[in-house]
Amino acid sequence: MSDQALVTVEATGETVGEAKWAALRELEQLVPGLDRESVSFQVVSEGERGLLGVGFTPAHVIASTESARGREPESADEGDDMAQAREIVERIVSGIGADVAASAREHESGVTVICSGPDVALFIGKHGQTIDAIQYLANAITRAGGGQHEVVVDAAGYRARRTATLETLAKRTAQRASATGRRVELEPMTPVERKIVHEALKEDPEVETASEGSEPNRFVVVFPRALAG
Repeated sequence: MSDQALVTVEATGETVGEAKWAALRELEQLVPGLDRESVSFQVVSEGERGLLGVGFTPAHVIASTESARGREPESADEGDDMAQAREIVERIVSGIGADVAASAREHESGVTVICSGPDVALFIGKHGQTIDAIQYLANAITRAGGGQHEVVVDAAGYRARRTATLETLAKRTAQRASATGRRVELEPMTPVERKIVHEALKEDPEVETASEGSEPNRFVVVFPRALAG
């Protein structure tokens, strides 16, 4: 009997390259010490940009690699925290009528629930508003039940892609604020996204960040340290 198990993930992106990158990021979380050269890809769809931005369809890939059975997180039975988090997300998904399936995996800081299926775009929502709302509800329900673990809700590699996008935006905005000596306001973001921007710039010696405004239009402001105070 082989001591290797096949680990497969699906991911989407604006291009095939972005979809492959998202799949690699997800595999790296599932398979410790992943050898990227061992990953094989199947391009399900190259995506369509549509006319004048209308009718956009993301690129879709399936990535596979082999992992030692003893180290594969999904091979083990779900623990209580994992089962609870998955069941909470499934109840929310059922309530909004999205056709997606949920699976859970445990890590040091909590539990990640990964959803996939025909309605994954609906599940994520415009600018990630739906998936962030689902994550907020899942954590609120978990805390109300006495749970202490953090629940991260992901789908089609969205968290990795969005984090990378926001970190790039944060760095470019910091450069702009430093060059002009003026504060720069970003577009309204969810609490999850604002936290990513704050974290990306907290060690930057030239700028500081703050959140202003009221939900749901609260936004991040990046300004030179010379203007602080």
